[in-house]
Amino acid sequence: MTIAFPAPLAPYAARAHESRGRLWPEKESASRTPFQRDRDRVIHAVAFRRLKHKTQVFISHEGDHYRTRLTHSLEVAQIARTLARSLQLDEDLAECLALAHDLGHPPFGHTGEDVLQECMAPYNGFDHNAQTLRILTKLERRRAEYDGLNLTWETLEGVVKHNGPLIGPNARDQGRLPAAITEYAAGHDLWLDTFPSLEAQVAAIADDIAYNNHDVDDGLRAGLFTFDDAREQPLIGPALARAETRYPNAPDDILIAEAVSDLIGTMVVDVLEETRRRLAVFSPQDADAVRRRDEAACAFSPDVNRELSGLREFLQQNMYRHFKVNRARSQAKRIVKSLFELFFSEPETLPPEWRERYEGKDEAGLARVVCDYIAGMTDRYAMREYRRLFGVEIQE
Repeated sequence: MTIAFPAPLAPYAARAHESRGRLWPEKESASRTPFQRDRDRVIHAVAFRRLKHKTQVFISHEGDHYRTRLTHSLEVAQIARTLARSLQLDEDLAECLALAHDLGHPPFGHTGEDVLQECMAPYNGFDHNAQTLRILTKLERRRAEYDGLNLTWETLEGVVKHNGPLIGPNARDQGRLPAAITEYAAGHDLWLDTFPSLEAQVAAIADDIAYNNHDVDDGLRAGLFTFDDAREQPLIGPALARAETRYPNAPDDILIAEAVSDLIGTMVVDVLEETRRRLAVFSPQDADAVRRRDEAACAFSPDVNRELSGLREFLQQNMYRHFKVNRARSQAKRIVKSLFELFFSEPETLPPEWRERYEGKDEAGLARVVCDYIAGMTDRYAMREYRRLFGVEIQE
């Protein structure tokens, strides 16, 4: 049996020994590259451990087999490593970015984010990517010399630009930057007007591949839509057909697993082919040449992108807006909003370590402390706080 070892890095790959370094200089490790150390710091972070009890789509108590933010992040990391190795990139940086990309998500998924955005609207808002930066640079406290994890420039850049450039003509959103990013970038330039490294682009598209496939998997297993529904949809329909042709007598759970595995493979191959095509056109000679392009180097082909849009629309209508999910979302809204309003109006109810953080701050500073506290909660911790403070039982 032949074992495939990593090939030498491509010219356009990030190189750990050429890293732009850390905000707080440190002695290098004799056994790990800077990107390996970043990955390990993310894995050991409190915020990373909390992801196991944070919602992906289903609230964590609804079933042990559904994805959480933690299992989603692990799936993203696996796909990112596959893409990075095939493209001769730095696998450790790609893996680190995949593991870190959801650290800033509050409890109850996008519902929790929507409520915090509403509550924080008068106080510079809330954005989960910006919150990830706050966690990595400020809220995690593991060293005496500095707050945060003191990660490399390349990791922080990749996290902040998970969705591409934040300013300039190529920015997806031309609105005001989140305050956390503006404040941090004032002292540490992350090149907010360029695309990130190809490793970061790989981690971002691995996120797309993972969540679309595992949402199909979870949706079918939860009975939110049927096999007949799925057969009519782009991408997953042909994958199911191939699985049923190969295994006509297989039970439903096996067919789902086979179809999702098939579709992940199909999407990975498509990304590799399209990315190699784009790289061949402009032939970047270093990582910064990838950053300075006017478009992403890593992408789906136009055909798969169109089909993926159709699949996303199907999931939006049949899963994310399903009445069972809507009921859980309604409950989550009440919990997050009630907690924010209580802590903001009665900050003396905050735990002591969080009271210390707001003392001496103005109204906006208090709001940010309350937001940080709630955003760091797991689903079940938020529920427990709600029960303790309001004496209201929650149906689980």
